[in-house]
Amino acid sequence: MKRLCLLLTLLPLLASAQTLEEFNALAKKKDTLAQQVLLAKWEKKGANDPDYYIAAFNYHISHGRKEIIAMKTGTPEGDALVLKDSLGNIAGYMDSSIGYDQRDVEKAVAYIDKGIAKFPDRLDLRFGKTHLLGEYKDWDSFTNTILATIDRSDKNKNKWLWAGGKPLDDPKEYMLAAMQSYVLQLYNTNDDSLLPNMAQIAARILTYYPDHIESLSNLSIVYMLQNQPDKALVPLLKAEKIDPSDMIVQGNIAHCYKMKGDTANALKYYENIVKNGDSDSKAFAAEQISKLKEK
Repeated sequence: MKRLCLLLTLLPLLASAQTLEEFNALAKKKDTLAQQVLLAKWEKKGANDPDYYIAAFNYHISHGRKEIIAMKTGTPEGDALVLKDSLGNIAGYMDSSIGYDQRDVEKAVAYIDKGIAKFPDRLDLRFGKTHLLGEYKDWDSFTNTILATIDRSDKNKNKWLWAGGKPLDDPKEYMLAAMQSYVLQLYNTNDDSLLPNMAQIAARILTYYPDHIESLSNLSIVYMLQNQPDKALVPLLKAEKIDPSDMIVQGNIAHCYKMKGDTANALKYYENIVKNGDSDSKAFAAEQISKLKEK
């Protein structure tokens, strides 16, 4: 999958669930039996407490999370232990990855879904679920959870709450920044079959926030990766009208014209980047100009 500039804002995705000190202490000790007893008592007394659902969710995540150690012959993507034969030749690699027991994932999701149903404006509950589904690589459920959050942002006018029921500062931007990081997560899988998921998220955001440049850019990138430069230009040219100074948008417009074989317009946008961009974008644009003029 060819990679293009993706406009994004990163933010930490792991919400720190604030539950009773007793449950947190037991979790640190990995005393699962005591945790089960506490959760059973808590359910009877505090089923209307959002922290109960977070605690039950975290319990099943922790219980179902497994480290999987495997030997591979191909070169691993990350760090791995190199295994050599008696002659010193590389015989393979041993690395580890994190997996989840399906039953525990289903139980964790069931608990957090109950919490979300009771407390639909608690963004930390929604983000906790999304994070788990991303680690579990259930990309359709991951996407559907994101879409539901975007829909809710319109209903509640972004009056989001966080841990402890506290209102978020600048909740709209916080929510949209998180959505962008989730799109990046899909993008970084390098799996072209997930391009429709990216497009779905971008389109849903644009339904409520039509001037969201990041989503206009994301939608165009999906079209470019699907070799549809004419379609990609539509959201890009709209993004350019909203913010003509956005050099990522300018670069993607130039690339679209390059894909179309429209050298004149491609040069026009690359030359604008050389004039107005930062040092990195100027260098990249200058290189593209040289290549186009060589043809």
